[in-house]
Amino acid sequence: MKKEEDQTNGGFKVIQEKKNSNKIYKTLMLVVLVAFMTFIATSIGMYKYLSANMGTSMNLSALVSKETTSDAITNKINEYRKIIDKYYLGEIDENKLKEGAIKGYIEGLDDQYTEYIPKEDMEEYTEDIEGEFVGIGVYMIQDKEIDRVRVLAPIKNGPAAEAGIQSGDIIRSLNDVEYTASQMSELSQAIKGEEGSTVKLEIIRGEEIITYTLKRSNVKLNPVEGEIIEDEIGYIEFSSFDKNTANEFRKKYEELKEQGIKSLIIDIRNNGGGIVQEAVSIAGTILDNGSTVLYEINKNNEEEEMKTNTDPIIDVPIVLLVNENSASASEILAGALRDYEKAKIVGKTTYGKGVIQQLLSLPDGSGLKITSEEYLTPKKNKINKVGIEPDESVDLPKDIANIINVEKEKDKQLQKAIELLKK
Repeated sequence: MKKEEDQTNGGFKVIQEKKNSNKIYKTLMLVVLVAFMTFIATSIGMYKYLSANMGTSMNLSALVSKETTSDAITNKINEYRKIIDKYYLGEIDENKLKEGAIKGYIEGLDDQYTEYIPKEDMEEYTEDIEGEFVGIGVYMIQDKEIDRVRVLAPIKNGPAAEAGIQSGDIIRSLNDVEYTASQMSELSQAIKGEEGSTVKLEIIRGEEIITYTLKRSNVKLNPVEGEIIEDEIGYIEFSSFDKNTANEFRKKYEELKEQGIKSLIIDIRNNGGGIVQEAVSIAGTILDNGSTVLYEINKNNEEEEMKTNTDPIIDVPIVLLVNENSASASEILAGALRDYEKAKIVGKTTYGKGVIQQLLSLPDGSGLKITSEEYLTPKKNKINKVGIEPDESVDLPKDIANIINVEKEKDKQLQKAIELLKK
């Protein structure tokens, strides 16, 4: 069984592998990974993924084959079917009726992270494990208050970021088709296409409606980037916790260490989450071997610890940069470093996605992503709908919409981190 955390990405979901028990986590906030890169949210941005290659785990065949709906629901559907058969003028697509009934039933849970995934979408839903996809490069989330899909963050160097799409933008339509919050999966599928093809994206920003024509390209979801910025201060930034992010992080730090850095800034602003185990592994480069990074609590109040299993390699002062778009796995890392007092946290209070989803592969090839657990920090502090509060709360200048491509001199959050490390 695998766990992953939802990270709403413009490609689709990033599957997370947990320990040796094949658990995969993933998120955000829905945080959905589309070719728009959604983190997963889409987010986010952590489910138990029961891979079809493992032969439908947990005896789901037996579970699903039993009568699981009440007689009242079954009878009500049968009543409506009789009316349809008697009066409906058009042709009846039995498969669409079934899919619509299941989708509506799951949506009745009113949980933005729980969703039904049709058989034809499952392969695409899980195909972006390697952290690459063809799309426009945007993390997306459902905003149920306005019933729209909102941009969590554009991916650095992706088509959307280069065109000027900003965090917080509301997606009104794609190719002249409007999408509601509950249709985020459909939107993410529509965003996908052949490399070099174009999409027409209509954005609502404040009172403006802006139209972009974007060319799809192969987007690297999570390049781990690093440099020395000044006074022997190292800087590492990455936008999601994808497969191999921890290894890339370790390599980047070792490169900077060889260049003589004496302190480190880790920038996870606009990071919608991803694979929980990757966050645990990065924490393992800083915390003592065997340190608890998070607790997982299920509906029966049973808890499980996730711990580091490597010796730390980072022994320099650290500042962690976060903002309101840092979610899921980002919050796991921030919470652990805060609780162990291994880093100063600078920026804005994080998103607050502290729940875990399971992605169950059903016998007919469809899937169900369902919220099943909540995670807590090592000191058992709540994250969900609370977030991680920074040690130093710093706003960006009012004329800067987001930190994508902002000049370092104008980045007040980064400048505060540098100031703290110089003391």
